[in-house]
Amino acid sequence: MTASYETPVVLDRREGPYGEVVLRRHGALLQIIANGCFLMDTSDGRSERLLIDAALAALDDRPAPRLLIGGLGVGFSLAHATADPRWGPITVVERERAIVDWHRAGPLSELTARALADPRTAVVGADLLTYVNETSDTFDALCLDIDNGPDWTVTEGNQDLYRPSGLADCVRVLRPGGVLAVWSAQPSPEFEGTLWNVGFQQVRTEEIPVARGVPDVVHLAVRPG
Repeated sequence: MTASYETPVVLDRREGPYGEVVLRRHGALLQIIANGCFLMDTSDGRSERLLIDAALAALDDRPAPRLLIGGLGVGFSLAHATADPRWGPITVVERERAIVDWHRAGPLSELTARALADPRTAVVGADLLTYVNETSDTFDALCLDIDNGPDWTVTEGNQDLYRPSGLADCVRVLRPGGVLAVWSAQPSPEFEGTLWNVGFQQVRTEEIPVARGVPDVVHLAVRPG
């Protein structure tokens, strides 16, 4: 039977070291599914843009700040960052080779071709937790859009990023006064407490209204100067 316009159509399916990753088209939307769980789609992008803008606003006009984005996803965060000339070098860490391929030579390239061609952009194929643990680079802002947030992870290993040890590595790669911005599918008072406990200051949460259910949020925290 021929699929209707509203029937999800699988465009690519990959088995990787962290399980199955699927790109599908549902009507006008592109969707990423990981291990059978919906991760994100191209329907909106407001919260991803807020993630970037809130981080920049918290830097108090620091010249050409260096940005680290955790997770390429559907590319909203990267596209929005490269559209702003105030950002300096922009590094994106993405562990799923399939997602990088979909952006470089697949359907998601329609969203990020210009961003990937921006001379400020560098894409690193790695697990973010490993990257922040091992890199000698430092950044003015770290924007995390990994999984569905601290309280609802699709991949078990991602939980470590939101725990004190993972957040301590995030502190280490941030320059004094640098900002951590974390996207989440739901508010997390417990995560706010963890941010305070590992040494962040100015911890706060910004809500992004959604059509139904609890709002998406961006958790913000600043490394002491």
